[in-house]
Amino acid sequence: MPPMGELIWFAAALAGAGAVAGFLAGLFGIGGGAILVPVFYQLFGLLHIDDAVRMHLSVGTSLAIIVPTSIRSFLAHRKRGAVDMQLLRSWIIPVPLGVLSASVIAASVSSAGLRAIFALIAILVGLRMLLNRQHWRLGSVVPSNPVRAIVGWSIGLLSGLMGIGGGVLNNTFMTLYGRPVHQAVATSAGIGVLIAIPGLFGYIWAGWGANGLPPFSTGYINWLVVALIIPITLVVAPLGVRFAHALDKRQLETGFGCFMLLVAARFFYSLT
Repeated sequence: MPPMGELIWFAAALAGAGAVAGFLAGLFGIGGGAILVPVFYQLFGLLHIDDAVRMHLSVGTSLAIIVPTSIRSFLAHRKRGAVDMQLLRSWIIPVPLGVLSASVIAASVSSAGLRAIFALIAILVGLRMLLNRQHWRLGSVVPSNPVRAIVGWSIGLLSGLMGIGGGVLNNTFMTLYGRPVHQAVATSAGIGVLIAIPGLFGYIWAGWGANGLPPFSTGYINWLVVALIIPITLVVAPLGVRFAHALDKRQLETGFGCFMLLVAARFFYSLT
């Protein structure tokens, strides 16, 4: 057991991460996993959790927290009429199927593999948002099926492997087809719900009976951490929504890009 002073410091860091994650969930339409996963990875390391399950536990616990955070963020955005409900309804099946596919992969992929996936996607998306130009468009209309279904499945798959709520990928997809970033952010909050719920059950299944899990864990979900973080994220998420609607398009894109590059740098560092 680490010294009490270190545990208190990390408990404070956990509370701070919960507040930041909740704010970002509302601001960027993400579930907050891009902040929580690296924090959990460090916390579980301090507690001497086996490296073989450490990243998996971080991703699974993050997805569990995203469930209420995304629901609260989605309801706040929908109240403002900013969500593309047609797109969201068309992904009710493909996105969860992608998440379940990620759970199957997570059952066999290594911890380093999950970290590399997280970092690579984060840096690509961050650069795209930070360096965005108006002529960077794939079209002016979001594709119909089967392309739309394939994209939805891919968003679910990659988000499930990263432990994020899908806003990272959906924001990029929608803006590449000319949708306003505010609408993309709002819709991403709803996609987070489609990702987090099947992800929760998928990571329970993937980690069922795994060795080296800490107390209060069911599969790759640690319920003690979930219980500590969720109340904080629920209180703070609406603040992020209000702030998002006060920013202009370019400010929101630049902030999102910088955020993703910082996250990517942190995970590449953890691979060294």
